[in-house]
Amino acid sequence: MQKAWFYNEYGSVDVLQFGDIPLPNVVTGQVLVKVRAAALNPVDYKIRKLGVFRTADAPFPAVPGCDLAGVVAEVGEGVSKFNKGDEIYGDIQDFTVGNPKQYGTLAQYTVAEEHLLASKPHNLSFEEAASLPLALLTAQQAFDTINFQKGQSVFIVGGAGGVGSLAIQLAKHVYEASRIVSTASTGKLDFVKSLGADLVVDYTKQSYDQVPEKFDFVFDTIGESFKSHVVAKEEGKIVDIASFPPHHRAESVLVKPSGSNLERLRPFIESGKLKAVIDPKSPNPFFAVKEAFKYLETERAKGKIVISPIE
Repeated sequence: MQKAWFYNEYGSVDVLQFGDIPLPNVVTGQVLVKVRAAALNPVDYKIRKLGVFRTADAPFPAVPGCDLAGVVAEVGEGVSKFNKGDEIYGDIQDFTVGNPKQYGTLAQYTVAEEHLLASKPHNLSFEEAASLPLALLTAQQAFDTINFQKGQSVFIVGGAGGVGSLAIQLAKHVYEASRIVSTASTGKLDFVKSLGADLVVDYTKQSYDQVPEKFDFVFDTIGESFKSHVVAKEEGKIVDIASFPPHHRAESVLVKPSGSNLERLRPFIESGKLKAVIDPKSPNPFFAVKEAFKYLETERAKGKIVISPIE
């Protein structure tokens, strides 16, 4: 048995329970991971609160969580990339091929397919590594979806959030955007500019139709494409990751977890060009997961909310 957070019905944060559940079985192609740190994402509470996948969900009890960093405790048959004791990280929930796993990452141990995981960058702590996978892959795949080219301009809605803070860094250091403009509230303007934005628009004082520029790519991380589309060039591309459905000009991107994509970005992480952005209130201890979810649902976090140590 192991300790974990889980729920047996859909609902508010109050349905979360802490207790004992069995260790998961490792099957072919999977590894058992001793979780050292996990990160929270909005999809975690949307599944629990709204029953996003309730028509064909994993059976209860359900353990939430997508992101983790930890140590390989056991390898299944057919696993060749990792060995026991290796430090790894990744997003273990692939919603593009099915429903949530019954065992997410808010547990002492979980299982994941080998191809979803990557070696932890040597310069990152477990907490920093856990904060990256889902948000970083979401941002990367948004740029790839619209075939973003070096020298193009980008407008990032929500630059202080988990995805937005990484999208700014990707735009600057990986995709080499010519101009990066983002949005943030008054108290976060300097923070967002420090990530690499050329200009930060205070959304509490300026609306989208007051922005004088037009952009090759509008990346809306908070679901306002019905408003933010006005800053796109006539031929510009728009991705909205939080509206379902988004504005008719916008594309949705459902992240595809990928260990190989994380490995592709590893040189930028280990060189310090891509930095983990963790909310100042994190890491949160394992016993405080309910409080961490309540904070996440306020949408006031600056970067990612991390749970560590898992013990």
